[in-house]
Amino acid sequence: MLLNQTPPQRLVDPKGRPYFLWDADLTLVSFQQRLRDEDPEVRAYVVGKLLRQAKPDDVFLFVTMDDIDSLWPQLERYLGHSRPFWSWLLDWWRGRRGDCR
Repeated sequence: MLLNQTPPQRLVDPKGRPYFLWDADLTLVSFQQRLRDEDPEVRAYVVGKLLRQAKPDDVFLFVTMDDIDSLWPQLERYLGHSRPFWSWLLDWWRGRRGDCR
């Protein structure tokens, strides 16, 4: 899959905050720690923020479709207007994954 991801030097501002966390004072390191939190609700919230606010190609710098699929029941409520897109992509991915079995 060919992705057009944001170059690392443009991903964060001078304080280390990712562009997609414009409304939160979180560094990239803090964000990545929350992605690994033991609590699935914490992970769902930050992945939801990622899916809502980052370029779709940049999402895959941080999570996989397997991650999105496993969090989907908790995650979808955090997606807002981006929910139809991610629901469509997840359904497509599930279908493609089924074709490979």
